[in-house]
Amino acid sequence: MIVAVTNPTALAIRAATATIPIVWIGADAIRFGLVSNLARPGGNITGVSRYDLEFYGKLLQILKEVVPSASRLGWLMPRRVWEGAYGQVTQRVFQDAAKRLGVSLIPMLVRDSTESEYRRVFAEIAPAPPDAIGVSDIADLFPYRRLIVELVERSRLPAIYGYREYVEAGGLMAYEGELGELGRRMANDVHEILNGAKPVDIPIYQQTEFALIINLKAAEALGLTMPPSLLARADQVID
Repeated sequence: MIVAVTNPTALAIRAATATIPIVWIGADAIRFGLVSNLARPGGNITGVSRYDLEFYGKLLQILKEVVPSASRLGWLMPRRVWEGAYGQVTQRVFQDAAKRLGVSLIPMLVRDSTESEYRRVFAEIAPAPPDAIGVSDIADLFPYRRLIVELVERSRLPAIYGYREYVEAGGLMAYEGELGELGRRMANDVHEILNGAKPVDIPIYQQTEFALIINLKAAEALGLTMPPSLLARADQVID
């Protein structure tokens, strides 16, 4: 068996073998052509999906709720992902969501996940900053979360992140799925296959519940009044 983390990895492995069972974790299996049906995945792959790509549209929508006058939303992401096969699909989702919201999307692309690269990207947007920033949930960024939050704070811009750990580091808000649940379900798939089950008979789990975490202290520092409707929907409000 092979455990595949991320869509590009799973696609590459599936291209190399049609017989070795693959347990995958990633996003939007149908849109990326990993399977044609979540309930009956077929072939040699099963696993768990963190979200479908409309998740990203939801992030932009939340930013727009916080800053209704926003016309330009930044998106911080690794260049290699944004310009790769995965990114080309997500770009279309982003552009569709931005069009619905009446905003333009400003890619903030880091060439490498290094401190100097994050500082460079934020220095480049300083002369004409976006109205708010979304920070990708791609794992490359996570080890630099404290630096990213610091740079966002210096920019005096509202931001939304993909993990609560950014909020715990002082960020404004996060919208995330429960990774622990996905890990348990993925481990269960591995267990079933090791005990004789076939991937074709194990439905792919699609996560549908997400948590919104808001940091009121960060909002106050930015001079923001969070919309009451957004606070009412929040799963956790940090005072």
